[in-house]
Amino acid sequence: MPVRGEATGFPKSARPLNMVSMISFDVSTRAHTQMIDITDRVQSLLQRSGVENGMCVVFVPHTTAGVTIQENADPDVQHDLLVALAHAVPDELPGGGYRHAEGNSPAHLKTSLVGSSVTVLVEGGELVLGTWQGIYLCEFDGPRTRRVQVKAVRG
Repeated sequence: MPVRGEATGFPKSARPLNMVSMISFDVSTRAHTQMIDITDRVQSLLQRSGVENGMCVVFVPHTTAGVTIQENADPDVQHDLLVALAHAVPDELPGGGYRHAEGNSPAHLKTSLVGSSVTVLVEGGELVLGTWQGIYLCEFDGPRTRRVQVKAVRG
């Protein structure tokens, strides 16, 4: 699991209050559609950043994968979300279909619905999430290797 971007050019004690480098990691997906809980990896990077209070932005720089906050106690919730998205955005449109030549228009549409980033508050060096919440990478055109970018900001 390579981690990139830790060097900022400032020793931790001399960094401006709102400056922390962006850190990224890769996630290998194994299915065409899949939700992968990345909460622990984001929390680990947050702790390494030294940010005690502020916010953490998690961004996925892809047009066929997104990120969301969702329940992490019952895996049926992730299944239900993927099934509902499949019904909302079918693989084939009636009466003509999609025009995008690569054939992955449904993945682009699902990503637009889910979004490419989430922002989570940080208090005491911890992500402020509800009891049953987790951060999920949402794969809609896999399997692939996806990049996740994390930026923690003091404030």
